[in-house]
Amino acid sequence: MNGGQGQGISLQGSLRLGHVVFFGLAFLAPISIFSIYGVAIQSSKGMIASAYVIASIVMLFTAYSYGLLVKAFPTAGAAYSFAQKSMNSQVGFIVGWTILLDYMFCPLISALFFGIFATSYFPDVPFYVFILLFVSVITIVNVLGIKIVANFNALLLTFQIIFCLSFIVISIKGLLDGKGMGTLISTLPFFDPNVKLASVLSIVPLLSFTYLGFDAVTTLAEETENPRKTLPKAMFLITIIASLLFIAISYFAQLVYTDLNSFIDPESAAMQIFAYVGGNIFVSIFVAIWSTAGLASAVASSSSAARVLYVMGREHVLPNKFFGYLSPKYHTPVFNLLLVAVVALGALVLDVLTVTSFINFGALFAFTMVNLSVISHYFIRLKKRKGKDMILYLVLPLIGAFFTGLFLIKLDIHSLLLGGLWLTSGLIYLIFLTKMFSQPLPDLYGSGNETWMGATASSE
Repeated sequence: MNGGQGQGISLQGSLRLGHVVFFGLAFLAPISIFSIYGVAIQSSKGMIASAYVIASIVMLFTAYSYGLLVKAFPTAGAAYSFAQKSMNSQVGFIVGWTILLDYMFCPLISALFFGIFATSYFPDVPFYVFILLFVSVITIVNVLGIKIVANFNALLLTFQIIFCLSFIVISIKGLLDGKGMGTLISTLPFFDPNVKLASVLSIVPLLSFTYLGFDAVTTLAEETENPRKTLPKAMFLITIIASLLFIAISYFAQLVYTDLNSFIDPESAAMQIFAYVGGNIFVSIFVAIWSTAGLASAVASSSSAARVLYVMGREHVLPNKFFGYLSPKYHTPVFNLLLVAVVALGALVLDVLTVTSFINFGALFAFTMVNLSVISHYFIRLKKRKGKDMILYLVLPLIGAFFTGLFLIKLDIHSLLLGGLWLTSGLIYLIFLTKMFSQPLPDLYGSGNETWMGATASSE
């Protein structure tokens, strides 16, 4: 695990379960539900809570697959390494190339949102000043080390959790005072006989966007104590905690604010709800918390992107001297973090639609391939096909692959077009690396059933 220019330097395994859970929650940013609430509830005709139940189930299937693979391959390469070692190096490269869309563009969109909110409050300050400040902070925090990142994100995440719980409490108080439906119990957010199932399912791919981050903790495999046990637990905890928050928030938001057609702008509908239940002060608090949420998410996603790039550099599928380098002092992939920072500066020129299109495509493509990687490794290579193994290593990951693949092809045309262009560029680079597929890609630790990092790939 040596860096390109630092012999004996490696990522440091110092993180525990709590650190990892906070990291994943900070990446997905629980408060992000409010940014899509208006669009989601109108599209689902009021059954957003039911849609979140479906989305959470699909994400749990995928979390299950990630958990199985991190037990076999506890490497910072995450989806890239999983596909590489369970299928082959070329498929792994394509998956790694595509997941970079998710990890590398998340800091960019966080910077973009931060700049938009900040300039609305401080119009006299140029937009680029906020972008430069934001990118500088997330880069410095990441360079200082993963423990600093974990503690920094834990602090900022605490503010989000407090705000989400406060919204639920204020909504309950409003309902008891006669606002909205005036009741705490209703089946409408979960079932309305007048709403077709297609309306509910159509919004699930968008809701899946709010779950992005539970998977990113696998990039911390080489910096986590006992990753084979810690990371699967963390991914399930992250998914379950996020699901409970999302379902509760959407449920009470619908009960307390029933007029779904009164939103001036669906994209900012949460602001109207906040003003209704908590007044302008609550709106101001949300803007402040949203800014910190973007910072926490960007720190986590920058860290994840840098580590995937590091593993690809360490294995020489990307130039090793740059991408495989670790700082001797901080044990962090400094050059990769600087590259992610440069990409994040794209917030100065790109728009929200373009960036989210890249992110959605990259994440759902990787999720689908990870589910299929479980089948390839356990069911096909290790021949685990008896009794309950059929369920564990074929049926469950196949269900996950089906739904994430379905969500992928249901993305809007912008996501499919831009994602397809990025995928094509990766294929072209792969052809160059392999000299028209006549040579194999480097594979530092071997794949399949070979001994890897002191443990067999068949470990569970």
